[in-house]
Amino acid sequence: MVTRIAVLTGGSTAERDVAFAGAAQVAAALRSREYDVAVVDSVNGFLSDADESRYLVPSVGREPPRDAELAALRETELGPAIVEIPEVRDADLVFLVIHGKQGEGGELQALLDLAGIPYTGSDLLGSALAMDKDVAKRLLRAAGVPTPDWVLWPADAATVGKLGSPLVVKPCREGSTVGLSVVKSTPALEPAVALARRYDDEVILERYLPGREFTVGVLGDRALAVGEIIPSHEIFDYECKYTPGMSREIFPADVGVELAARIQILALMAHRTLKLRDFSRVDFRLGADGVPYCLEANTLPGVTRTSLFPQSAAAVGIDFASLCQTICDLALRRARFRNNVRA
Repeated sequence: MVTRIAVLTGGSTAERDVAFAGAAQVAAALRSREYDVAVVDSVNGFLSDADESRYLVPSVGREPPRDAELAALRETELGPAIVEIPEVRDADLVFLVIHGKQGEGGELQALLDLAGIPYTGSDLLGSALAMDKDVAKRLLRAAGVPTPDWVLWPADAATVGKLGSPLVVKPCREGSTVGLSVVKSTPALEPAVALARRYDDEVILERYLPGREFTVGVLGDRALAVGEIIPSHEIFDYECKYTPGMSREIFPADVGVELAARIQILALMAHRTLKLRDFSRVDFRLGADGVPYCLEANTLPGVTRTSLFPQSAAAVGIDFASLCQTICDLALRRARFRNNVRA
């Protein structure tokens, strides 16, 4: 019997285009493995072949969709009705390729759990913990995973001053560096906070670490290859992430065995501390003290043709189709176990 998989993608967040680009890759990979694949946009529903040709563009623009476009999409978002779409309701598995709070904040996972529909990736709890950067950093620090100092806005001048300069200002619950700014002067702080608040009502101020940036994928209970990111801009922003040639991404990273192993250990610690499952990608900056500081853990990392997670897997010999297959196997195994327990 052919396994039916619904690739759930799109959404109405600033990462909509990223999701579509990833879904194009995932759908092709799963079909190459003989799965029966349907693609569903959480705004427009089931995508026909013609719709897929229109929406599943494998490249991402240099900027996220504009606010007006996103507002219009939110008005037609399917919400809880997504589980009533036959391609989702009758699927053996939902493969999630949807980003931002909408896909990674836990609400979608809770909805699928209530409907009894198996899906890939972390559950409600893990998704919510990792998406909230303030909560995640508190848990990471308590578990012994170094993370840059931070405060929630608003904060008094003395507290902010202790973070030093520059500062990273970003939405507390958003991804792909959407709404993120590096602030180097006091007059620039308020505009940066205003930008971040366009995407979330909570804003985090974080100490900026100017050192080397690393990332590592986690698959199952295994840390994949450590990669180094060298962006054209000061930070690895949206444009650098999704525009070919705007960054150098070196897998495996040119670091010593000891540092690579330390980063991998910390990535696994972060993955477990935040109660993540199946897969994730954990990002780090190397401090002046030589310590890798965890920036964040991504529960549904990008899977576009330029994304870091597939590169981390490829560097240890896992091609993209095999990566998707493994993610499906992990989720289907969990679903079978749950069904056996209930029986």
